[in-house]
Amino acid sequence: MTLSIVILSYNTHDLTIACIRSLLSVFEDELKREEIEIIVVDNASSDGSLEAISKYISDKKGLRLIGSRENLGFGKGNNLGASQARGETLIFLNSDTEVLDKGFLEMADFLTKNQNIGILGPKLINFDGTIQPSAANFYGLPNLLIMLLGLEKRKSPEGIEKVDWITGAATMVRKEVFEEIGMFDKNIFMYMEDHELCFRAKKKGFATYFFPGAIVRHKSVGSSNKAFAIVSIYKNILYFYKKHMPHWQYRVARFLLLTKALLIVYLGKIIRNRYYVNTYREAMRALSS
Repeated sequence: MTLSIVILSYNTHDLTIACIRSLLSVFEDELKREEIEIIVVDNASSDGSLEAISKYISDKKGLRLIGSRENLGFGKGNNLGASQARGETLIFLNSDTEVLDKGFLEMADFLTKNQNIGILGPKLINFDGTIQPSAANFYGLPNLLIMLLGLEKRKSPEGIEKVDWITGAATMVRKEVFEEIGMFDKNIFMYMEDHELCFRAKKKGFATYFFPGAIVRHKSVGSSNKAFAIVSIYKNILYFYKKHMPHWQYRVARFLLLTKALLIVYLGKIIRNRYYVNTYREAMRALSS
């Protein structure tokens, strides 16, 4: 089998079904020929997603639904789907995406022909047709400071290009590479797992590339709120430094993160914004735990 498409769903059954519908319209023949499979992992949703998705796919070929008894988070949930995948190549696809063309097949062929490349990301666009930049530099100390200052510039290259990392809305990886580098880090519940995976692949000698020949429409609607995202990103950036970087860099990164959080807390107090105060206090607690 050429490709396994893994979709993680958590309380997003309408989005997930729309995503599946787009895949069925594009890959109907490949699914019938068993060249492609779609694996949906429901991450212990509480909104009836498991039942709704099960009903929708019941008469459709090439789809499997896995129901987790607990919310495993992004990484472990996708690892569960990958563990049951039969394809030589995997693509982890967010539930808030829709596929517009057969570009995934071109991506899989490109990976097969370029064994030094482990991870590949398609071009992302918003639902209004505008480009959604999805390739970025690793958060070494200079780039971490740039990000914390709000000056980070992600990109969407016009041609096939080597990049540091690609955002996880649609992440393709050869299955043997995914297994060799250790899959998604189970200690990262959500956010920064894409960055960490690409960094770990690089350490193992596998490059990450951007592939604009495949286009995915991404709604950017997650199943978590913005405050949770901010706290998780702060926590997981520090975890990344602890895991991969020298201790002195870990200490500098922690100082930068704490300083930014403290400044936002003070700003929140001045302008009486409880969201700023509560969110960044929680981020500071996460950095101290």
